Amino acid sequence: MLVGALWFAAHRFPWVGALFADTLRAIVGTENVSRLEDFVYGLEDRWNQWWRKDEAPKAYWDVPSDEPEEPPPPPASSDDGPPPPQPFHPAHVGPFTKALAAQGDGQWVPVRDPAAPSLPAKMFKTLIHPDPGRPWAELFVVAFDLRQVELHLIAGRAEPVAQTPEGKAYERAGLIPADHQAQLLAGFNGGFKAQHGRWGMRIDGVTLIPGRKHGCTIGKKPDGALTIAPWQDLEATQEDLSWWRQTPPCMYLADKRHGGLWDPDSKGWGAALEGDTVIRRSALGLSQDRETLFISVSNHTSARAIADGMHHAGAVDVAQLDVNWSFPRIVTFPEEEGKRVSKSLFDGFEVAPDEYLREPCDRDFFYVVKKNP
Repeated sequence: MLVGALWFAAHRFPWVGALFADTLRAIVGTENVSRLEDFVYGLEDRWNQWWRKDEAPKAYWDVPSDEPEEPPPPPASSDDGPPPPQPFHPAHVGPFTKALAAQGDGQWVPVRDPAAPSLPAKMFKTLIHPDPGRPWAELFVVAFDLRQVELHLIAGRAEPVAQTPEGKAYERAGLIPADHQAQLLAGFNGGFKAQHGRWGMRIDGVTLIPGRKHGCTIGKKPDGALTIAPWQDLEATQEDLSWWRQTPPCMYLADKRHGGLWDPDSKGWGAALEGDTVIRRSALGLSQDRETLFISVSNHTSARAIADGMHHAGAVDVAQLDVNWSFPRIVTFPEEEGKRVSKSLFDGFEVAPDEYLREPCDRDFFYVVKKNP
């Protein structure tokens, strides 16, 4: 009864699950809490496989039937300068599995900038059902045009907990800087807490946690280009990066799935001690040409399902971000009553109206801004 009440509360009020888990870790230890979480999520998955086995995949928005497959040609330039960039439109990828799909799966729908709704979209969304054995498993993916947007990283007020003297002295606001808020398009969660793997992070020239061997490292180069690579490929030049954040080993790298994801009992990527837990997850990926950034949040997915879903969407390199019910989210920032507010882009993901903007965030996160013309 107590476990059921806590499960309900954690799914209704995201802070409950985080507070309960952190309190319990302090009493019985991280490993024992992981075992308990695996047990509870395992029960939920077994229940879903019985109760929801005949459920059809669900669609969450209408997909325009007249949305073009390819972007229209750019307008002609009126001067002798370089031509304007081709309007952004990711290629439709269609359903992950044709026999198990909702209407519009794999079709990209524009997410308009509320500050400039008449301009071509710089971000698109799609829904994918990435697990043939679980029709209720959902992957919400957003694609950004990296020619027109820029990705930033912010350290949380508390996480990841610093493990270096310079990191402990680093001042953290846990907020999007005020001078970036006018150009905001989106925000999304970062990586694991420090106690869940000690995955590294460096920002503003300060190493909070040293990089770990085999960690998948998301980094931003001095010219603004993004990279996803194993730590051993970046370690020698890591101080040249504007920032970097580590996650568990890369799920996909150079268009190839990580060997561990072929094993259904893999224990990486936040998976349980006994099998690949079916939970809410999040991920970040890059296209082959490095011009498209993909981010995603999911419901009821294994590590392999979110990895394969991101690859299906167009990412050739994929890094998993945070997991569990309370933390994954993709946020937009519309204006209401004269001020920007935080709103989840997708149903069922909770975010406070002031989070990222005026209410400091305890955990690290990313945000996306429009580049200056």
